[in-house]
Amino acid sequence: MTHRHTHDADLSHLPRARPRPQHAGGPTGPDPAGPDPIDVDPRFVIDYVAYDDLDDGQRWSTWLDVEPLCRGPEPRPDWVVTSQGAIDTDLGILKTGKEADVFLLERADPHDPQASVVMAAKRYRAPKHRAFHRSAAYTEGRSMKRSRDRRAVDRKSTFGRQVAAGEWAVSEWGALVRCWNLGLPVPYPVQIDGTELLLEWISVTEDGERHTAPRLAQTRPEADLLAWYLEQLRTAMTTLAAAGLAHGDLSPYNILAAGERLVIIDLPQVVDLAGNPAGFDFLLRDCTNVATWFTRRGLEVDPQELFGELVAAAY
Repeated sequence: MTHRHTHDADLSHLPRARPRPQHAGGPTGPDPAGPDPIDVDPRFVIDYVAYDDLDDGQRWSTWLDVEPLCRGPEPRPDWVVTSQGAIDTDLGILKTGKEADVFLLERADPHDPQASVVMAAKRYRAPKHRAFHRSAAYTEGRSMKRSRDRRAVDRKSTFGRQVAAGEWAVSEWGALVRCWNLGLPVPYPVQIDGTELLLEWISVTEDGERHTAPRLAQTRPEADLLAWYLEQLRTAMTTLAAAGLAHGDLSPYNILAAGERLVIIDLPQVVDLAGNPAGFDFLLRDCTNVATWFTRRGLEVDPQELFGELVAAAY
């Protein structure tokens, strides 16, 4: 079926036509400057089909719609699906928040059973449904390219709220990419498209089924595992501090326990220790939150001692 639309029509709700895989070594279609299509060897003619039957909650993969810098760092994990013919399917919501909602999303190529993955889709909320609680103190030391955008954010106008949503999404994307490249235990950032981030789904398998990994706050680890958790967090926090960063909102509620592995999440507010006047205050609060939880679980941790170690690493 062929569709015709005016240039000002809203096409976002329509599926996009995708070609069937081309024959190896064949052309990508008739070349207007080349021979008449009737003279092309029929073995190499592409059969283009407009797929109009995607279900509600489905879309074509947005992987090729975003710029290269909006895709995850290389080398990419083998599970990342980059197929042009893949379809994204919403599987339901995982978590709601004041700033963003997190959904489960499957990206799969119907012609390749091996090209299938379930990811977490973090979508910053629309302006009229969003209530940002992030303090401006987090963004001290950050720059915004356009003064108009900064003024709009400061005035909390509708445009400013839209800019703020994009700013937090971009901030989290940048923090995730940087942390992944530092070797920190964070979800692999697959891509960013506007205010949507696609991330590795951190899960555990129980009774043959995958479930989202619990937050650290929900766990009651035995002594040996508790000590291993502390070692992982201490290493991660030291790596961050050595890079001049603090999580800024670290607590047992934004750390996932995937079996014996901890994964740090929720990073849009990552703080620059040198550029933010309150940077070390945020670092001390991170230390206090972590130390308090471990102490309550029976493993004594001195927050001041931990803070001292991280300050030393930062310098």
